[in-house]
Amino acid sequence: MPLALTSYSVVMALHIMAVLAAYGLPLAAPLFVPYLRRNHPRAMPGVHDVQHRLNIALTGPGTVLILLFGAYMASKHHLWDEVWVQVPIAIIATIAVVGGYVVKATGRLTELARTDVAAAGPSGPVTFSADYDAQYRRYLAVETFLGVIVLVAVFFMAAKPFD
Repeated sequence: MPLALTSYSVVMALHIMAVLAAYGLPLAAPLFVPYLRRNHPRAMPGVHDVQHRLNIALTGPGTVLILLFGAYMASKHHLWDEVWVQVPIAIIATIAVVGGYVVKATGRLTELARTDVAAAGPSGPVTFSADYDAQYRRYLAVETFLGVIVLVAVFFMAAKPFD
């Protein structure tokens, strides 16, 4: 049986891996961050710090790789005219722009949560400030929006509607 490995199939696999690596954690964040805030408020400075660092080290570079791998595949098979390519291109452009907000927001949330947890003392109840609450609500809404549009992009790439 001959090896059916092509440059296109390797790039497609790398494209999918980049999507999983870049957007797996951000997709889950709207599910686990509210839980941690309710049940483990003292963990929030660390949670936001990890989010911030992963957005810089993984999500940002992964977004660039997704775009590069996608551009290779679209060019290789002349697919730029396809709606199922154009919609994800618009989505990744949106992610690139809006993602900058998430990086700044998680950095700010880290500092705000650290201050609020320190103010509670070693055993007092944690009460988050109005500033933290407002920043948290905006961040969670944006992260949820980004997760939804990532799923829309995956749908268009996999189902190829209007093809």
